[in-house]
Amino acid sequence: MPQEFPPHARKVFSGVLFEIWQWEQELYDGSTATFEKLCRQNTASVLATVGDKILLQEQEQPDKPGPFPSIPGGRIERDEDPLEGATRELLEETGYVSDNWNIWREVRPSHKMAWTVYIYIARNCRRVAEPRLDPGEKITTKLVEFDELLALSDNPLFYDRELVTEFLRMRLDKVRLEKFKSLLFNSIP
Repeated sequence: MPQEFPPHARKVFSGVLFEIWQWEQELYDGSTATFEKLCRQNTASVLATVGDKILLQEQEQPDKPGPFPSIPGGRIERDEDPLEGATRELLEETGYVSDNWNIWREVRPSHKMAWTVYIYIARNCRRVAEPRLDPGEKITTKLVEFDELLALSDNPLFYDRELVTEFLRMRLDKVRLEKFKSLLFNSIP
């Protein structure tokens, strides 16, 4: 059971991607009501740099109406810690690896879902293999400039919605932008 659920919560549905958990909750007037929350595997996303560029993907998946931009990432397996999942996803989707990783953010996209997105920065990536894509993925990887990455906050198809607000803030706050740029590229001005 996810630790954010009360100990008396019970799983009422288990699907391929989601579980639904329910519990009785006492309300302020002393009555009770049934509360519920979705649960899913945590995911990892990677802001990966190669020199002064960032790896960006154009993806297609069978359940989406058309191609969409994204950064590398995906589900963390049950036996993986978040960094292991991020490292595996970067290699599988792009063929790139890095020896220079940092966690940048941990985002919980919804209070009604037990789900954390771990966002990593992987610096100085190098290509060591061909991508090994899942049968339900078509991914093209390209290198983009920093400004192109931030401009994704204007793109309604950008898959990594948890990055949009932070990218918009950076576009408005030059100090925040320079701090992130320094973090992303380390020693590259």
